Parts: sequence; structure tokens; C-alpha cells
Amino acid sequence: MSTLETTTLAGGCFWCLEAVYDDMEGVHSVESGYMGGHVDNPTYKQVCMGTTGHAEVVQVKFDPAVTSFRDLLEVFFSIHDPTTLNQQGNDTGTQYRSAIFTHTPAQARAAAEIIRELTTERYFSDPIVTQVVPAEKFYLAEDYHQEYFTNNAFQPYCQFAVAPKLRKFREKFASKRKRVQ
Repeated sequence: MSTLETTTLAGGCFWCLEAVYDDMEGVHSVESGYMGGHVDNPTYKQVCMGTTGHAEVVQVKFDPAVTSFRDLLEVFFSIHDPTTLNQQGNDTGTQYRSAIFTHTPAQARAAAEIIRELTTERYFSDPIVTQVVPAEKFYLAEDYHQEYFTNNAFQPYCQFAVAPKLRKFREKFASKRKRVQ
């Protein structure tokens, strides 16, 4: 059995990212939380006010023998807009920034490489503004944020924002979906 690796990603609302990575083959766990700020133990309310400096993130534990870090990043860049500074759709503020919080030098190199490739290919019409920074202290979000889409799939925000991203992942990356047991 291979050792699990950890990565932490920020791409707007953590509910969207969590729902997608929960569905991805090789992902063992996804936790919603906060990273990249200057306040210890921030609350959701504080983060939403935009004064703590934290981003909404998901911390993903994955098996690199099943899915690579690059696979995770290919999904990441396809399910959010990495060209809008501090914004995803109607969600605005630094808490919704695009960031890859790297846990190893290899992750930092892989993140820089994929950004360079996407830029060279002009995959996006605007420049990528995703931050690639070393991981900091991870603060687990409140319990009601964990598995939010699973528990609130019919809530209007979930239908408007989360469901389309999950649908896009399932269509574009069908081969990377978890197999139903």
C-alpha cells in the first residue's frame, strides 16, 4: 500500500471543491477549512468578512499510486476560473482566491509546470492568477461545512454553483471518478 499525500487547494467556495474531489478516484478524504491568513482558529463568519486573510480551502489526502498530484491539478484548473483575482462567479473577496498550497517541493514544481503549460497553450484567454505558496496551518471549518453538498444538494446555492462543477467533472473526467462498490 502506498503512502497518502496531502495537498491543499483554494478555488472559490470550498463546498464546490469538496464535492468534486470526494468523487475522484484515489482521493481518500477531503476536509473543508481555511488557510493562508493571520488569525488563529478563524470562524466562517470571520473568514467571510475578509479580514483574516484566509482562503476557503479543501485539504485533500490522496493515494499517488492511484491518482497523481498533476491529475488533481488538471481537475482543479478545469472546475474553477484561475484568471479572476479574489473571485469565483458571484463570490468575491480574498477568501475566494485561487491558490495551491504546496506541501512538498515536488508539488511546488508540478504546480508551476502546469501553470506554465496552460499559459503557453493559452488555455485561458486571461492570465492565470493562481498563487502557488507553501502550505501553512490548516484550520478545519465548522462541522456543518463538511460534506456540505452531500447533505444539502437541493439548497439553491448548491444547485446553482456546486452541482454544475460536479457535473462538469463527471463529464470531462469520467475515467477519474470513483468506482461504485
